[in-house]
Amino acid sequence: MKKLFLTITNLLIVCSLVYAQKDQKATAILDEMSKKYQNMKSFNASFTYGTEGNNAKLTDSYTGDVIVKGAKFRLKMAGQDIFTDGKDLYTYVKETNEINITEFDPSMQEELSPSRIYNIYKKGYKYVFVEEAKEAGQTYEVVELTPEDKSSKISKLQIKVDKKDKSVKSWKVWDKSGKRTVFRINKFVANAPADDKLFAFDKKLYPGAEVVDLR
Repeated sequence: MKKLFLTITNLLIVCSLVYAQKDQKATAILDEMSKKYQNMKSFNASFTYGTEGNNAKLTDSYTGDVIVKGAKFRLKMAGQDIFTDGKDLYTYVKETNEINITEFDPSMQEELSPSRIYNIYKKGYKYVFVEEAKEAGQTYEVVELTPEDKSSKISKLQIKVDKKDKSVKSWKVWDKSGKRTVFRINKFVANAPADDKLFAFDKKLYPGAEVVDLR
């Protein structure tokens, strides 16, 4: 009887820990948000990103844009043009006029990229609902995610989701030093036209570029 009691107690503790790591409200918000994006045939977005100072304003801010169609995407940011046709991954670096070609591995894709942020929570993170925040007359739900891998360079991140339509407004990332990097969506278009040619490599578009095939 004593062993049975201890077993039940341990199970209750484990269940309570799991609940705390992935609470129901946070799960519901993230699932609805993810479903919204996955139900789109395609989407494109423009965004601003940079380091957040103590006054909540961005320093060294930059802009970028992304278009996503299923497993295919094209991401332009930080002087790079990164795109995939679902089979190979192409990275063009403007500064060096060089294109690297590798086999596309979705699991190796940068998880904090605007092309993946809506799925990041599904593996390797615990998460909790933090608060509702009002901004310019809109109400947003804030969910905080913490990496399960203690060796991760990320300390935590927060995703701000529009309460009404479940779209992502912004996300903020803390590294182990306390540095905060923020991505803010400026414009979003669901089911935007996305011809497959957008995700295909055409060497003629990169005159004089060195092509490095690493496949």
